[in-house]
Amino acid sequence: MALSMSGLIFAVILSASVATAIPADCPKYEQASGNVNPPLSEGKYSLAYQRPETRCRTFAVPEVEAVIEEMKTEIVDPDLFRLFENTFPNTLDTTISWKGFGEEDPDEELTFIRTGDINAMWLRDSANQLQSYKPLLRADPSPDSLASLFRGAINLQGRYIRQSPHCNAFQPPPESGLEPEYNSWAATDFVVPRFSKSVVFECKYELDSLAAFLQLSHDYFSRTGDAAFFGRPGGAWASTVAVIMNTTSELLRGTYASDGTLNRSPFLFERKSNKASETTSNEGAGAPVRADTGIVRSFFRPSDDACVFQLFVPANMMFARYLDACADIMVELDGGTADTMRGFAEVVRVGIEKYGRVEHREFGEMYAYEVDGFGSHNLMDDANIPSLLSAPMLGYLDRDDPVYQNTRRFILSTENPYFMFGPVLNATGGPHIGPGMAWPMGLLVQLLTSDDDTEIEKGIRQLLSSTSSLGLIHESVNSHDEKKWTRSWFAWANGLFGQMILDVRERKPHLLRLRYQ
Repeated sequence: MALSMSGLIFAVILSASVATAIPADCPKYEQASGNVNPPLSEGKYSLAYQRPETRCRTFAVPEVEAVIEEMKTEIVDPDLFRLFENTFPNTLDTTISWKGFGEEDPDEELTFIRTGDINAMWLRDSANQLQSYKPLLRADPSPDSLASLFRGAINLQGRYIRQSPHCNAFQPPPESGLEPEYNSWAATDFVVPRFSKSVVFECKYELDSLAAFLQLSHDYFSRTGDAAFFGRPGGAWASTVAVIMNTTSELLRGTYASDGTLNRSPFLFERKSNKASETTSNEGAGAPVRADTGIVRSFFRPSDDACVFQLFVPANMMFARYLDACADIMVELDGGTADTMRGFAEVVRVGIEKYGRVEHREFGEMYAYEVDGFGSHNLMDDANIPSLLSAPMLGYLDRDDPVYQNTRRFILSTENPYFMFGPVLNATGGPHIGPGMAWPMGLLVQLLTSDDDTEIEKGIRQLLSSTSSLGLIHESVNSHDEKKWTRSWFAWANGLFGQMILDVRERKPHLLRLRYQ
């Protein structure tokens, strides 16, 4: 089977200096990923083989292929190996739509990473798609390296943020020669500030999108130590951080000024929709929030659903952690700005701990999902990262933190209105797809933040048995019917499964020697 993309997709195979065309006879992956393609795995689940032919893959990383070969001997169960073999390289195999260099700066590496079945680049998704390969990342100046993919994504994300810092998903850059994707969902959107549809695919302001750039930057720096990249002539990276700081500082303001008059909202969003989660109240400004909490407003969640209360705790956890971490990069460029970053991160952290905690009648002190600073709060968790469940993965706190453990017990209970349970899959979901649809991503985060062998083993069994024989990780699966699912091609979730298996290899290798039949 072979890669699919809508129309002719450009990618780089073994050479990032020249974009070459994927052969026209390669099957469209959005169709192929929904088929049970042979050869099937030899276990009871008979999982399809879902990798494109080598000539149809969008980017080749020898280190990834080496890991897959190693895991053949370390994963005993044939179905589990097949699921790993399909999912771990999925971003590289299918979503590097274009890789090349800037038109104005021929040394500027650029990487356009589609989310999967939608030919647009989400800041959050693309950062997480690459994070799956972080353990294999090393310093390498070659344009055909994994390091180059990261550099190209950082550069392109930075360009997008400098152009439209409130937006979440973007079109291919003009250098790619790829046509912009039409977004019918956004056709009626009223958004302030305005943006160019030739650049932006969708403009929902999500704090985690800005935090994703910081995460991606930290992931690259922490593995390579390549400080020179961030100090390239022109100062693009530092300029992007300045835009992020300015944008988020504006969104510390509350709805009301000290004299009771209304503050101007830095962002407005309205969409004609029959789904409340697709638009915002109060003429695009959303529900009122208290001033001076130290928590940065977010109009939308990482699911792209509107926040009920805009002081969205998980994104602020992510932002505080990675803003502080990226100060270690900035200190070599501008010590004063690095100090400001650390100070801002501490303000956000203090705000979370003051306003983001609540007392639950059963679970005790725990984190709320969203608050408004006035006392209202939303107790739930959504599968999309950042979530409350993912807080240790974000590096905000330790998995043994007592308030986190209380929060975790709530999230994985029926007290959480978006915890789905049944014979097929037990995991967090969310309003994006709706009640009854569990997200494998939620279960993957549960396993990545667990130290319990039984919990991890049971979770792997559920994931393995809920792909409807397709051998890929879906967006959501009905908790009572594995044949009801959404999205056959969701690269972020696929990579996260591979990330989980490599984490088990590191922490619990004996679990890979079990048979899950």
